[in-house]
Amino acid sequence: MWRVFLQGGPIMWPLLVTSCIALAVVVERLLFIEWERRRRDRATVDEILRQTENGEIAGAIRAANRSRDFVARVLGYGLAHRERSFSNALLRAANQELERFSRGLAVLDTIITLAPLLGLLGTVTGLIRSFGLLGTHELGAPAAITGGIAEALIATAFGLGIAITALIPFNYLNARLEDARHEIEDAATHLELLLMKPRETQTRA
Repeated sequence: MWRVFLQGGPIMWPLLVTSCIALAVVVERLLFIEWERRRRDRATVDEILRQTENGEIAGAIRAANRSRDFVARVLGYGLAHRERSFSNALLRAANQELERFSRGLAVLDTIITLAPLLGLLGTVTGLIRSFGLLGTHELGAPAAITGGIAEALIATAFGLGIAITALIPFNYLNARLEDARHEIEDAATHLELLLMKPRETQTRA
């Protein structure tokens, strides 16, 4: 394997760096997703909504402050700042939580685009080397010529392999980000409707 890596030429070193970065980001993000899954506390979210419906806003805020669930934290922040701007408070808290979920995705996206381009660069440099050898070597020494072609093919294969491998966890992490966004939006909309109920009742009266 090491011999094949060396045959790929100097462009293999940037490809190795990008693969290591992608691996580190994927491992860290998967651990983060698993950690957040274990910290989910839907019972507390239901308690916050129930206490808000009963008009016990202080109790709902206390329940949110005790929880490590990201949805509960968003709801608690919105309730704590409802007097100033409830919708803006929810939006700010939601953006902070979603930023945690999207961390590292830009790096993976860059690597997915960069790795094939580096492989293509390796292809070009390998072909340049091969055609350059055609003018300096006799046709009876094919090993020197095919070495450049092998360099081109190896670099391309590694670049595509990195991009394909990184694409799968990238899509998975994007799906988890969208799931978190939908859960926050659903709970925030539910909470806003509950806060509007007393106003509607007073308007009818």
